[in-house]
Amino acid sequence: MNAHEIDYTIHGEEMQYVEIVLDPQEGVVAESGSFMMMSDGIQMQTIFGDGSKQDEGILGKLFSAGKRLLTGESLFMTVFSNAGVGRKEVSFAAPYPGKIIPIDLSELGGKFICQKDAFLCAAKGVSVGIEFSRKLGRGLFGGEGFIMQKLEGDGMAFVHAGGNMSKKELKAGEVLKVDTGCVVGFTKDIDYDVEFVGGIKNTIFGGEGLFFATLKGPGTVYIQSLPFSRLAGRILALAPKTGNTTRGEGSVLGGIGDLLDGDNSF
Repeated sequence: MNAHEIDYTIHGEEMQYVEIVLDPQEGVVAESGSFMMMSDGIQMQTIFGDGSKQDEGILGKLFSAGKRLLTGESLFMTVFSNAGVGRKEVSFAAPYPGKIIPIDLSELGGKFICQKDAFLCAAKGVSVGIEFSRKLGRGLFGGEGFIMQKLEGDGMAFVHAGGNMSKKELKAGEVLKVDTGCVVGFTKDIDYDVEFVGGIKNTIFGGEGLFFATLKGPGTVYIQSLPFSRLAGRILALAPKTGNTTRGEGSVLGGIGDLLDGDNSF
């Protein structure tokens, strides 16, 4: 498996985007909705699956695309190819505040496992598949379920983490305990499981969930400080429940104060 060799630059701090430079005939595959901008001469094509096995016939294409349904992604992906003369640029943006992480699969043994919605884009030729959990506890309580995404090949891939990102290099036998939603991804030799928090007070009043994700080295682990599910939960908790009412934004007048600020209509 030989993925296209691409050059890239990551721009920004909190709302990042990655600019990928393509030589003639090079391409990059991306999730739907991540495209930002491209140079004239870049050709866009919608394909089944990830495009890594397009020579396997219709059944191979359908199988590759069907696997993506299990991860909650679209059947289709988009390939952006340089069909012109000279080098061209195409850019992809992160879906929410956080960091874009470049993953060189050739340096990680050809495989990287990540949460289902972390993948952003990759050099054409990188396989975007699914990783089934063989452990019942991890599947039921791991936050990511039985299915995670796996990126395979020898090219560059890009994943997105919410908030700030922490990269941990674990030695053989070293264990890291993490909130299940904060795991972005890890290398293939990491042993990933879940562990019960324990303790009656921790279980009932801790507010941190009942389980930790345990990651055992050797290998590399990426952790995010703000999972999108946590961000969405906070927004939903503060969202108006009926009509156009608000939470008063901390005002002692509450809803009455909202009537005075000119932002509400009758």
